[in-house]
Order: sequence, then structure tokens, then C-alpha cells
Amino acid sequence: MFSSLCCENKVYKNLVNGQWIDSNTGNLIEIFSPVDDSIVGKIQAMSKKEVDFAIENAKEAQKSWRTIPVNKRAQILYRAAELLEEKTNDIAEIMMREIAKDKKSAVSEVQRTADYIRFTADAAKSMEGETIPADSFPGFNRSKISVVTREPLGVVLAISPFNYPVNLSASKIAPALVAGNSIVLKPATQGSISALYLARVFQEAGLPAGVFNTITGRGIEIGDYCVTHPSVDFINFTGSTEIGKRISQISTMKPLLMELGGKDAAIVLEDADLELAAKNIVAGAYSYSGQRCTAVKRILVVDSVANVLVKKLKFKIEKLKVGNPLQEQVDIVPLINVKAADFVEGLMKEAQEKGAKLIIGGRREGNIIYPTLFDNVTLDMRLAWEEPFGPILPIIRIKDRDEGIAIANKSEYGLQASVFTKDINSAFYIADKLEVGTVQVNNKTERGPDHFPFLGVKSSGIGTQGIRYSIEAMSRPKAIVINIGD
Repeated sequence: MFSSLCCENKVYKNLVNGQWIDSNTGNLIEIFSPVDDSIVGKIQAMSKKEVDFAIENAKEAQKSWRTIPVNKRAQILYRAAELLEEKTNDIAEIMMREIAKDKKSAVSEVQRTADYIRFTADAAKSMEGETIPADSFPGFNRSKISVVTREPLGVVLAISPFNYPVNLSASKIAPALVAGNSIVLKPATQGSISALYLARVFQEAGLPAGVFNTITGRGIEIGDYCVTHPSVDFINFTGSTEIGKRISQISTMKPLLMELGGKDAAIVLEDADLELAAKNIVAGAYSYSGQRCTAVKRILVVDSVANVLVKKLKFKIEKLKVGNPLQEQVDIVPLINVKAADFVEGLMKEAQEKGAKLIIGGRREGNIIYPTLFDNVTLDMRLAWEEPFGPILPIIRIKDRDEGIAIANKSEYGLQASVFTKDINSAFYIADKLEVGTVQVNNKTERGPDHFPFLGVKSSGIGTQGIRYSIEAMSRPKAIVINIGD
């Protein structure tokens, strides 16, 4: 099934118009493993001319794809989910080498993606249009009726990140396809190989040629060209706030759906179940070494219970296993590259220089940052505000819930937050005032379940994801007004 993707020399091709092709440029980008710096493979560095062909080809293919009944589109998605499950271990193995994801998390990502695709097909089949009588509006009688259906937007440019190259590609692809759009996938350079395997799955499932094309190459060379291309009708992006802002600035009049950065706070009140809070915070902060937009990235804890919480957190962090995901099941893996590790190390040094108390961690070996917890972090430290995308967690002590709300809301980000309390009134009080897309009560911040709405405010995103919400975002209402006489 995957033989057409690459040759013996680990050179991966792109899917364009139903064929796996090499770039005419002859330029390749080497993908090195964060684990041991070995070469995982080489991907094509496409030219602007080749990007243009891929997008225009998708535009042409969409004309016929949009006429395919929803139930037929759904059947292809069901088949893709089956194939993905069959290839779980193969794709998980690639992710482990390409992005240093531990085996349990890699397998889980593939299986979750299959479920996502299957649920998307179910949701699309259950979506219905509506009829609206005119006489519900003042001054009109029953002489008019509006029949409202949903139309695809056209060509969807999907730009996926390194950390979930399968799941966060499919969460863009499946809703777009089932709504009748064609897809051009531009995965992050690190993560491209995993995403190309996903593209092969969709091709094998029976998608017509051109309905799903892929683009690989350096963002600095083709990134702006992709997002400003006149034949792109919608951009679905997951990545950094910096790049998201740039896309928003230059992609004039193109609808956007974006998941960007976060600085998700866990607010712990004096009446919280501290064992539950510690368990969820550690799982939420350190999973995949904190390289998740929805990771818990700071703790705002009422001072009267802070000492107890710190002890519980330290105890659980000590049990996290650090190492090579290719050799054993571990919790803490190498960060994606040296630049990422350098950034986290800089945050740690600055916090210590300004007086933060190191509870555990603070060590670095290559790209591995040992799970780190700082207490007594103050608001003049970068660690209080910047997104580390690594296994480092600051504790900021607060006097009460209102101070916690104020600090949380001062952030430029607004993705998610957690509230730990036994008082439902306090939970709703805080949730009502937090400027975030989602508030988790007595749980870690996280993305799923995937049919729930998922969104960020401020610098954390644009638009609402979630299976039904994504289908609606990548389609539009079309009203046909029937005039039936006076």
C-alpha cells in the first residue's frame, strides 16, 4: 500500500492528480529524527510553479467532487478509517522516528484519527437543510419560502503542525472532503512523512484524482505563495501564533479556521481535591513533553494549599520516565529540535535568575528537557507568560479566585483553562469570567472529545472546530427562495 510513497533511498513523493511524483526542482529536504539525529527520509522541495499546478488541479477536480452525493463521500471516509486502523502500527512507527512521539501516544493518535474520520462521515449524513416560511417575519405572508442547503467552498488549504501530523491533518481533511471541497495539504516540514502516509490512506480509500493533493517544501519559499493563491478558497491552519497572524494579514478576504498558541492555566482553589488536581495537571503538562497547544502551561494556586499541591506534583513528576521512545515506553521524549530545547532552557535560566524556586528537573541532555517544576514564579518572569512548548511548568501563588482570573485573562492567549474546586458555584463563576474558548472543570485542558466545540480567542485562534462545526465552517448556506403567489 505504501510502496508508491518513496523509493529505497527514503525519498518521499507528493500526491498530485492521483499520482505520486517527484519535484522537477530536484531539491530535497532531509528529515532528521529528534531521537538520534538519523535521517528518517527526504521530502520534495516543490517550486511555486508546482504548487500552482497542485492547487489548480484541485480546483478542477472539485467541480465533479461536489456533485458526488454525501452518502458516497461518506463511504470513502469509512474506507479510509478502516485502512488507517489496519496500518496503525506502521504509521505509529514512522511518527515515533519522525517526531519522537512515544509508542502509546502514536498508536493512540492513529486510532483516534480513524474514529474521527468515521464520526465525520456519520455527522455529515445526519446534517440537514431547512425550509423557512416568510410569514414568520413581520409584513410577509406565506407567499415565499426559503429552501436552505449547504454548499462547499471550493479548495481548502490545510496546513498541519508537527506535533499531531496525522490527527491534525485528518481533522482538516475529513470535514472538508465530506462537505464537497477538494484538499491541498501542506504539512509541517517535520511531520511531513507521517502526513504523506495519511494522504496515501485517503487515496487508497478511493478518492478521485486531484481531490486530495499534497505540497511539501520550505515555508520560507512557498508558504506565502500558498496562502495568497487566488484559487484557494479557505485556509485551515494549526501552528504558532506568529505564523497564524502573518497568514491572517496577507490572506486578504479568505475565510480562516485557526488553532494557534496557548498559555493554558490550571486554577486550583482552596477546596479542590488536590490529589485529583495533581494527577490531571501532571498528565496535562508533561504528555508528549508538553508539545501540545492544550497542555497545562501554568498553575495558579491559592497560597493556603500551594505547599501541599507542590508535594503531590513533585511526587508524581518523579515517576515520569524520560528516554528514547524507540527503545522503551517513556513519558518524556526529546523535543522536536535543538531550537525548541534552547528556548525552553532559556526560560528556565531566566526564571532561576529572577528567584523562582526549582522543585524538580531543570536538566537538559541534548534535546531532552527533564520534567521541570518551578514554584514562586512571579509575573515579571517570561515563564509566566510565554508558551514553552516543553515539559516545564510554573506555579504562581494567588490569594483568591479573582486574582487567578485576572492573571489568566492578562495573557495574550485564550485557548483553554482548568478550574479545580468542589464548589460548582465557584466553577461557574470562574468559567464565566475567563477569556478562553473552553473551561475544563476538575480535569486537565485537552482537545477532545472531537465532536465538542474547540476554539481559541484572542491570539489562540479564529473560528470553531469540532466535527460538525468544522463541516459547517468549510461550507456555506445557500438559499433558494420559492415564490408561490400572493
